[in-house]
Amino acid sequence: MQLPVKAPVPTPAPVAADTVIEFRGVSKLYGPGGIGLERATFAVSRQEFVFFVGSTGSGKSTMMRLLIKELEPSEGTIRVAGRSLAEINRKRIPYYRRNVGVVFQDFKLLPTRTVYDNIAYALQVTGASRKQIRTKLPDILRLTGLSTKLHNYPHQLSGGEQQRVAVARAFAGHPPLLLADEPTGNLDPETSIGIMQLLYRINRAGTTVLVATHDSEMVNKMRRRVIELRRGRIIRDEATGLYGPQDENTAELGARLRREMR
Repeated sequence: MQLPVKAPVPTPAPVAADTVIEFRGVSKLYGPGGIGLERATFAVSRQEFVFFVGSTGSGKSTMMRLLIKELEPSEGTIRVAGRSLAEINRKRIPYYRRNVGVVFQDFKLLPTRTVYDNIAYALQVTGASRKQIRTKLPDILRLTGLSTKLHNYPHQLSGGEQQRVAVARAFAGHPPLLLADEPTGNLDPETSIGIMQLLYRINRAGTTVLVATHDSEMVNKMRRRVIELRRGRIIRDEATGLYGPQDENTAELGARLRREMR
């Protein structure tokens, strides 16, 4: 009896050597009929700044949660720095997450700790010594514009300042990858510009930055790569108006955003 001839398996497209994130045919199903993501395929290179845009329920947060292994895909492969996330067992997830900074819309700050201690805590959990923390914290506070707020508690800060603390905490260990889920969702336009400047500064320092947002006006003015989702599907992936890494410094970016968003 002759066995049926199998259809040839298509050869995957080659992945660039500097690829940091690769999604290949990734889907996430939430029970019967619930689609969080449907066969998403894309790659992000080192030091890219990428926006994920779309309405509520489009799949942006699902993508972020998959990247930090809070969720597992229903099908497909996710690779970060060349390694399949499926190979990382439960015990190793905390170690993986040390290389991924995450900024949440609701900040998730520790209310009984000062700005300094909130940021220091992120370093403590990675095993940094007190001496290492004292050495690193001043630079992080300067980078994020929090040097005068280090003794304040979260309730003493504005929304924008709290978000800066959240970004500083995510960046404390200088992770190669930073994810920001709706980082300007509850902020006024001027404060939002400040947060985008901060993320841009971190990106220019060498960190790959992914931002999920519904703020289409800000995205358009930032002129970076945009991946748009609708009902779990990627419907657009383009690098409109993309700048080179040295084309615009942080101050110039802020000035341009304020000018264009009047």
